[in-house]
Amino acid sequence: MHSIQPPPLAYPVRRRIYLRLPNRWAVGVVLIAAVVAGPVLAVMAIALQSSQGLWAHLASTVLAGYVFNTLGLALGVGVGVVVIGVGTAWLVTMCRFPGRWVFQWALLLPLAMPTYLAAYAYTDLLEFAGPVQGWVRALFGWQSKAEYWFPEVRSLGGAIAFMTLVLYPYVYLLCRASLLEQSVGVLEAARSLGQGPWRSFCSVALPLARPAIVIGVLLAVMESLNDFGTVEYFAVPTFTVGIYRVWFGMNNAPAAAQLATVLLTFVIVLIWLERTARRSRRFHTASGKGRPLPGYELRAPLAGLAFAACLAPILLGFLLPGGVLLRYSLATLGKSLHVGLATAMANSLLVSSLAATTAIAVGLSMAYGLRLGSGGLVRAATRIASIGYAVPGAVLAIGVLIPATRLDNAVDAFMRDAFGISTGLLLSGTVAALTFAYVVRFLALSFGTLEASLTKITPRMDDAARSLGSRPAATLWRVHLPLMRGSVLTAGMLVFVDGMKELPMTLMLRPFNFDTLATYVYERVSYELFPEAAPAALAIVLAGLLPVIVLSRSIAGARPGAAAAGPRSASRGAG
Repeated sequence: MHSIQPPPLAYPVRRRIYLRLPNRWAVGVVLIAAVVAGPVLAVMAIALQSSQGLWAHLASTVLAGYVFNTLGLALGVGVGVVVIGVGTAWLVTMCRFPGRWVFQWALLLPLAMPTYLAAYAYTDLLEFAGPVQGWVRALFGWQSKAEYWFPEVRSLGGAIAFMTLVLYPYVYLLCRASLLEQSVGVLEAARSLGQGPWRSFCSVALPLARPAIVIGVLLAVMESLNDFGTVEYFAVPTFTVGIYRVWFGMNNAPAAAQLATVLLTFVIVLIWLERTARRSRRFHTASGKGRPLPGYELRAPLAGLAFAACLAPILLGFLLPGGVLLRYSLATLGKSLHVGLATAMANSLLVSSLAATTAIAVGLSMAYGLRLGSGGLVRAATRIASIGYAVPGAVLAIGVLIPATRLDNAVDAFMRDAFGISTGLLLSGTVAALTFAYVVRFLALSFGTLEASLTKITPRMDDAARSLGSRPAATLWRVHLPLMRGSVLTAGMLVFVDGMKELPMTLMLRPFNFDTLATYVYERVSYELFPEAAPAALAIVLAGLLPVIVLSRSIAGARPGAAAAGPRSASRGAG
C-alpha cells in the first residue's frame, strides 16, 4: 500500500516571531544608571581637555606629595581599622568577660562621630595651648615647647590615628556579623584538634571572615579618601584637598578634573584588586549555624586586658571627643543660639530630607525593577547606579558642577539672543544640584537596604497579586511596601544621616550664603572658633547615633544565643 501524502500548500507558512520588549521597570533602571553615571563620565570627559599647562606645573611641584599622602593615609587607616575592628569583634563574639554585653553595641558608637569633628576635638585637646600639654608643662615645670617633645597633632600620622579611631566600626560591624554566621561544627573541630582560642581564630575564624573584613577595610579607606575637613585642617595635602584648591583657588576645571580622575582610578584599582583576590576563592560554612557559638571564658588578668582593649577605642573614638563637644556646647550654648545656627540646621534638615526621600524612591524603583526582570542589562545597570558611594565627594562635585554650569551658560546665552532675557543660574549653585549629588553618592545605601529586604519576600506573593489582577506598581504599593516599612525607614535614615555629615560636596556645590551644619562647623573652625561651632557639631553627632542604634539592634539577633539578655547571661561562659 502506498501512503497518501498531503497535497503541498499553495503558500509558505510564516512563523510569527514575537519580540519581547523590556518592561518599564527595567527601562527605568537603565535610565537611572545613565543619570547616576553622568557625573563620573563628565569628569572623565573634562579631564581630556587642556589644563593650559597647570597639570605639568602640578606634576613638577605638589603631585608627588598628593600621591604620597593619599597612599599613606589609605594604608595607615587600612592597617589600623583591621587591628582594632577584627580584634574587638573577636573578643566580644568569641570570648566571655565582664562588660561584654555592653561592648557589643558600644563599639559602634564612634561611627556617629564624623572624622573631621574628632580631628577638631583632639586638636583642641592636644595642641600646645590645649589642656594636655598644659598639664604636662605644669607637672614637670617646663615653660616652652623646646624643653620637651610631644607628638605633632596636625600631621599625616595624626590624621591616620584619628580616622582609624572613628572608622574602625566598619570592620568591626562586618567582621562580627561574619563571626556570628560561622559554623559551630568547624570551630568545634578546631578545638577537638587541640587548637586554643588564638590558634583557632587565626586558622579558622579569620580566613572565613576574610571577605567581610576586606569589604569593611574598603569602606573605611574610601571614607578616608573622601575626607576633606581633617586633612585640610591638618595641612596634609591629599588629592581631595588638591581638587578643592585647583578648582576654587586656580579656577581651572580641566586640571581639577584630571586630579579627580587620578583619585577615581585609585579607588577603582582598590575595588578591582579586592575582587580579583577573592575571585578564585570560596568561603563556605557547614551546618551548625543554628546553635550558639562556643565561648572562651577569660579569667584574670586576660579578662581585664580584654575589657581595656574594648574600652579604649570607645573612649578615644567617641567619649573623649564627644565630651569636648558637650563641654563647649554647654559653655557657649546661649551665645551660639543665633540666626546662623538655626538657619544651618534648617538647611541641613531640608537637603538631607530631600536626598533621603529621593534616594528611597529611586532605590525602591531599582530594587523592584531588578526583582521583575533580573536580566544581565538590569543587573549591570544596578551595579553602575550603586558606584557613587565608592566615588569621593570631591570627584562627584566636579562632575555635577561643571556640566550644570555649562548648561546654565548655554541656556542663558540662548535666552539673551532670542528674547533678551537673562535666566541666570538654573541648576548650578542650587539646592537641586546639591540634592542630586547627595542622591548619586548615597544611592547605594538606599538600594542595598531595599534590595535585601525585597529578596526576603517570597515570589509567591507577586504571583498571587497578579492572579488577582494587580499590576506591578499596585503590587509594590499594596503588598511589598507594608512588609518593607522598617527597611524603607532604615534606608532613609542612613541617607539622611550621611547627608547631615557630608562636607566636601556641600562646600563645592552649595548655593551662595547657604550653610549646613557641616559647613557651619568648618567655617568657624577655620577661623579658630571651635567653641562656637561645638553645638552644631554635637547636633551632627546626635543625628549620627540613629543608625548606630539600628545597626546594634540588627546584629544583636543575628544568631540564636548571640544577643545577651543582660549582664548575667553575657558573662556566663558557653564552653
